[in-house]
Amino acid sequence: MVPDAGLHNELSLKLAHRAGEARRREYAKEASPQPVREVTVDVVHARCGGIDVHQASLAVCVSIKEEGRRETHKLRCGTSTAELLRMSDWLREQGVTHVAMEATGVYWKPVWHVLENQFHLLLANPLQVKALRGRKTDLKDGERIADFLQHGLLQGSFVPPPAIQQLRDLTRSRTVLKQEQTRIGNRILKVLEDANIKLSAVMSDVMGVSGREMLRAIVQGECDAAKLAEMARGRLRGKIPVLQQAATGSLNEHHRFLLEQWLAMWDELGVRVAKFEERIEERMRPFEPAVKAWASLPGIERVTAWTLVAEMGVDMSQFPTAAHAASWAALCPGQEESAGKQHSGRTRRGNVWLRRALTQAAWAASFTKGSYFKALYHRLAARRGKKRAIIAVAHSVLVTGYMLLWTKREFQDLGADYFERIDSHRLTRRLVKRLERLGHKVSLQPAA
Repeated sequence: MVPDAGLHNELSLKLAHRAGEARRREYAKEASPQPVREVTVDVVHARCGGIDVHQASLAVCVSIKEEGRRETHKLRCGTSTAELLRMSDWLREQGVTHVAMEATGVYWKPVWHVLENQFHLLLANPLQVKALRGRKTDLKDGERIADFLQHGLLQGSFVPPPAIQQLRDLTRSRTVLKQEQTRIGNRILKVLEDANIKLSAVMSDVMGVSGREMLRAIVQGECDAAKLAEMARGRLRGKIPVLQQAATGSLNEHHRFLLEQWLAMWDELGVRVAKFEERIEERMRPFEPAVKAWASLPGIERVTAWTLVAEMGVDMSQFPTAAHAASWAALCPGQEESAGKQHSGRTRRGNVWLRRALTQAAWAASFTKGSYFKALYHRLAARRGKKRAIIAVAHSVLVTGYMLLWTKREFQDLGADYFERIDSHRLTRRLVKRLERLGHKVSLQPAA
């Protein structure tokens, strides 16, 4: 008897269907949801506010995480004084205790001043709260800042007290004016070069006392090179014959007009700089001990000490250690490791005002005779190069000043022979080997 082909196919389909149902039941049993374990994240501050700051608008978010309560409230407002006061009242109504905002140019300052005495404020580095592309809105930025603050994931930037902030404005404005004065001095040098007057080839500073007297005489119509050279003062008088040759050129009325205008601007800026220095001197009186401490270091004059006090303040307790202060000033090697390999160790940009002042002080200290900093510079420059050596000296100057302010002690230079004293045996062996390579037989006797 031949089986029916249709019946055979139908039976095969039923068996396959039952086998599939059994497999599906097994998979469903294995993939059944397990009990979900709630993950709790520590909340440092129960009621926090995050502010995304812009020039004309603010995006504010309040995050509340308490027992059995999870809420988020958002607000958009302007940056006028009335709007800032409205935002402050709204934050108080929400019971906010801590507020964080992103350091956006200078736009954060008015917000900070309004909220300063009402909440615990934190100024966050923009790199810490940077959002991923494609998921970024102003209100989400504010919400993210509030969430980071609520769980203690933000590190506050250093915001000095009002007196130090005012000193910062004064010292930075003075620096800007001096830079502008330097640019105008370079314009004057270009005019002299165009007239083939080579004073810059003989004088180290054309805008010094002797150079300015010569320039004013040129503007008034003096063209006799001998008379111009006789205006030299101090050690420059030893170069009078060379000055006569340098002061001979093809000066015309056009050059005199340009020199007159640029020189007037240079003088005007000098008057403004003097006014700023008077103001800074007056405001620095309460911080005179800190200024004297910085000025006692080699390479640091009083004006540089003003900048260091204005940028770092006088209370060193804001930096746990000297290493933290050096890291904040970006005068230490960077760390970048991936897959167990150390990559670029370049320093960060940091505070450009502080970094500029310290590197200038380091250059001056590297030329100070009998100084430890000079020995450190030459010791490192031979192996690592001049630029790295200057950064290292600037780091050492910063750490030394930090310890002086922290311990209230006076500066005592270690001396140019410090590195020789700490390892005299090694230096002795090295010098003996050099003499032996030159063909000498060396015998050492201890001194009495």
